[in-house]
Amino acid sequence: MSIVLRRCRKPAVKMAEEINSSSAAAAAATAAASEEKKRSLWPSVLRWIPTSTDHIIESEKRLLSLVKTPYTQERVNIGSGPPGSKIRWFRSASNEPRFINTVSFDSKEGSPTLVMVHGYGASQGFFFRNFDYLAKHFRVIAIDQLGWGGSSRPDFTCKSTEETEAWFIDSFEEWRKAKNLTNFILLGHSFGGYVAAKYALQHPEHVQHLILVGSAGFTSETEHRSEWLTQFRATWKGAIINHLWESNFTPQKLIRGLGPWGPDLVRKYTGFRFSSGGDGLTNEESALLADYMYHTLAAKASGELCLKYIFSFGAFARSPLLHRASEWKVPTTFIYGLHDWMNYERAVEARKNMKVPCEIIRVPESGHFVFIENAPDFHSAVYYACRRFLSSDQDNQSSNQDNQSLPEALLFV
Repeated sequence: MSIVLRRCRKPAVKMAEEINSSSAAAAAATAAASEEKKRSLWPSVLRWIPTSTDHIIESEKRLLSLVKTPYTQERVNIGSGPPGSKIRWFRSASNEPRFINTVSFDSKEGSPTLVMVHGYGASQGFFFRNFDYLAKHFRVIAIDQLGWGGSSRPDFTCKSTEETEAWFIDSFEEWRKAKNLTNFILLGHSFGGYVAAKYALQHPEHVQHLILVGSAGFTSETEHRSEWLTQFRATWKGAIINHLWESNFTPQKLIRGLGPWGPDLVRKYTGFRFSSGGDGLTNEESALLADYMYHTLAAKASGELCLKYIFSFGAFARSPLLHRASEWKVPTTFIYGLHDWMNYERAVEARKNMKVPCEIIRVPESGHFVFIENAPDFHSAVYYACRRFLSSDQDNQSSNQDNQSLPEALLFV
C-alpha cells in the first residue's frame, strides 16, 4: 500500500491513497496501523516515551512547512519477502510489509533526479534548508532509510558487517525498483554517504553521479593509528565507553531512558549545535527541528543498531571504502565542511586509486552538517558537481550570482 500526501502552497493538505500491493499485504499494514493507533490513544503525558509513528509524521509535516516548494509524501512498499527469504534485511519476527518514507518535490519536466540519503541519527527532514533551492534544478527525492525516521522499523537481526550492509543496500534497491528509478544522482551524508558509496559499488548502472557529503567509512582503526585513541582506551573512561560501544549502546537509548525529559535534552542540544554563527537556525527552525529530532530518535530501535557492525570505536569502518577505491565505477564529488570532523584527506587518498573522475570540494564556514550550517555555499557545491547534467535552459535561468560564485566561494582540493 502506498499512501501519498501532497502539501500545496495553501495550508491545507490533500490526501490520496493508491493501493498497489496484494490484499494480504494491505491487511497486514492496516492491522499494524490499527495497533499503532491504539497505542497512540494514550495522551503523550501519560507515556514514558512520548512518541509514536503518528508523532514522527506530524513533526515532519511541521518541519517541512518551512519549505515553499510543493511536495508529496509517501510510504513506498518494499515488501516483506516470501517465507524463508534469503534476503538478509527481510529477516524479522514480523512478516508485515516494510515501507520507506519518501518525500518528492515538484520540479520542471526533464530535470535530473537527485536522491538524498541522510546520515546516522538523522532523517530526510534534516535537508529542510536545501529542498527549495535544489528543487529549482533537480527532481529531488529524499528518503528515510529502513529503520529510521518515518520508515518501517523492523526488528534488527543482523549479526555481521556483511548482513548489516545488505540491510541498507538491499532495502534501498527494493525502494528504487518500487519507484522505477534509473540514472539518478545519489547524494549521501555521513553514514548515508557510506551506504550510498556501497550501493554505487554494487549497482553502478543506476547511478549517474555520486555526491558524498562528509562521508564516513573510509579508513579503519589500524590505518588511522591514533596514539590519542590508544591512550584513551587504556583509561577507565575509555574502557567503559568502548564496552558500551561493543554492547551496542546507542545515543538513542539514552534519549529513551530519559523518558519525558528526553525532548528537553534534544531541544538544548539542537539550540547549542545549530543556532550559533552567521547562518544559524532561527528560533522557529530550531524548535521544529528539535521536535522532529526527538520523535525520530525516541521511536523503536531498529536501523540505529547497525552502529557496532559498521564501525569500531572511534567511528572507524570495519569494511573501509578506501580499500575499494580502485573498484569505483561512478564519477564522484566529495563535499566537506571546512571544519568537518570527517577528514577530507581520506578522500584525497581514495582519489589516487580511482579510475573515474573525482572532485573534492571544501565549503567554508561549516562543519559536519554543512547543508545546515552554510546552505548557500553547499548548494553551489552541489550545483557545480552536477553541472554536466543541468540543461542549457537551467543554466540560462540560474542567476549570475550562482554561476559566478561557484569557483570563488568554494575550496577545491
